[in-house]
Formats: sequence, structure tokens, C-alpha cells
Amino acid sequence: MFIANAWYVAAWSHEVAPDALFSRVITGVPVLLYRKDDGSTVALEDRCCHRGAPLSVGRREGDCVRCMYHGLKFDSAGTCVEAPSQQRIPPRAKVKSYPTVERHRWIWIWMGDPALANPDAIPDTHWLDDPAWSSLPGYIHYHVNYLLICDNLLDFSHLPFVHPTTLGGSEDYANVQPKVERIENGVRITRWVMDTDAPPFAAAVKQWPGKVDRWNIYDFTLPAILRMDSGMAPAGTGAREGTRVDAAEFRGCQALTPETENSTHYFFGHPHNFAIDQPDITRSIHQSVVDAFDEDREIITAQQKNLALDPDFEMSPFGIDSALSQFRWAVKERLENERHARQESVQEALHDQG
Repeated sequence: MFIANAWYVAAWSHEVAPDALFSRVITGVPVLLYRKDDGSTVALEDRCCHRGAPLSVGRREGDCVRCMYHGLKFDSAGTCVEAPSQQRIPPRAKVKSYPTVERHRWIWIWMGDPALANPDAIPDTHWLDDPAWSSLPGYIHYHVNYLLICDNLLDFSHLPFVHPTTLGGSEDYANVQPKVERIENGVRITRWVMDTDAPPFAAAVKQWPGKVDRWNIYDFTLPAILRMDSGMAPAGTGAREGTRVDAAEFRGCQALTPETENSTHYFFGHPHNFAIDQPDITRSIHQSVVDAFDEDREIITAQQKNLALDPDFEMSPFGIDSALSQFRWAVKERLENERHARQESVQEALHDQG
């Protein structure tokens, strides 16, 4: 079960090209994405209401799409506007449409009640297209439940062990207890490691005079969005007090979108604000992140396979699990609230019918 009333990332902007049909399964629902002639995005259930064929193997006709099984034509709101050899179109001949917003190179989709889809609730990820920052778009497909990836992102003590040659750095990073705070819709994690070695990915793109002071400060909010202020500066130059001298700064933007109960779309960018006129630096940073996330995928996939062998296995909690425990509680609470809201809606409908 997934949170419905939330903004999910459906695609990078470049994935949905003009005059093309793009399909992706989101929270167990097949979704068709395309652009109207004015460039705005459309999201429809990728399942014709007639016989369930995917509209994504159909064809664009202006702002409409035609199912290429029996020829039904749907407008951008999902209403059937034409059925070959049939003058009268049944009023129920519709496919579900979903609100979308394109912002900072990501296309966001609302899978729940359209009346609750407030674009102002979309998290700020402006670093992805801010000219003062540079990054490349990233996407990884996981064959695991999205919450296991959330767990990984909520506990960075794994960095020195899973990513020793990329994002990790020395093992003293794992010995620092982060500060965990509850915020609206999620948690905020703050971790400082003072007088440590620069991690390999940062040492490869910037010269350091010696040790560094390193920070990771990030919000992880429902449904599964990470926005991170991270970086490092020469040790003892006052970074923790707010003075970032000769620093390497990053603004990580990551979004997990459940595909099914056992698969996940992972969108990410790792913008940096130094050497932005040097594309080789951007490519190097991006590749280090890709390599590290592939390392995450390997261990998390192995974890899921192991867990599947014993559905009754209970994980043993440790102190380092504070953030992920709080986030899972927030997910559970939101799901419970949505379940109650659905029950109340059904009861009201039955009462009106009576």
C-alpha cells in the first residue's frame, strides 16, 4: 500500500519528448505521459477503459491519444471523444487523469484525490536547473520495496562500508551520531564530521590542503523525497559556524517513486556550485554518485532477497535507526489517515444513497 495524496516524481522532463508517448508504472498504476501541442504535460491511466489495452502503444492525434486496439480516442482529460462505428459514446467511457506539474526538470504527479493536489506542496529542488549550480540527471531502477531504500538514505553510517572508494571516506564518519529532528511530513538529519579525510569523489575533483570538516544536512519528507545540503571545507575554517571557506558544496535532490510493492524508480541529481564551467568535473561527480548508488542497489537487493526467505524475520533496532524509525512511523500514520478518510467517504456515500 502506498501514500496516495502526495506528489511523486514521474519522470525527468527530457524523458517525455514532444510528439511521443511515455509509459511508467507508478504506485502500481500504469501511467501514460505525453505533451500537448503547447508543451504542457498530460498523465492518464495507461489502460483503455474498453478492454484494458495500453494507450502508450497507441498514437498521438493533436492533444488526444487513440487506442490502437479498437480505435477509441481520448482527450487530455481522459474522456472518450470518438469511438469508430459508434455515434453514441457511453458516459462512463473515460480513463483516469492525474494532475501533473513540471518544475526544475522533474515532472511531478499526484496519484490521489485531485481536489487535494496543491502545487505549493511540491518540495523545492531549484538547484537542478539553477545556473549557479551544475549537475546531470540520474535514474536507477530497483527491484526492491521503496522503504528499504528509504532506510538506506536515512542512515548514512553505511557510507564508509558500502562506498569506501566513492562517497564513503574514513570510518570515523560512521562513529558520529547524527542529530535527528521531526519536521512536517518527515525528518531532518544533521551530521558533522570534523577533521576527517575528504571522500574519494571529492578528492578527485578538488585539491585539499589536508583534513576537512564534512557535513550532511538533509530533509527526508513524504512520500520519499531527499533534499540535502552537503559538502566539506578545509578543517578548522569555520564551516560548522557558517563560514564556508574554499568549500565544495552540493545540493543533493533525490526522489523515490514506488513502481510496485517490490520495485522502485529512483531519480537523483547532485548539483555542485564550484567549477561549474568545467563539464568534466560535473561528469566525474555524477559518475561517482552513480557508482555509489549502484553499490547501494547491490546490498539492498541482496537484503530484500534475504528478507523474502523469512517473512517472519524481525530486524533488531539500534540507536543509529532513529531517523528511519521516525520516518516509517510517519508513513504508517499517513497511510492510516488516508484509510480512515476513504472509509468515511464510503460511509457518507452509502448514507446519501439511503
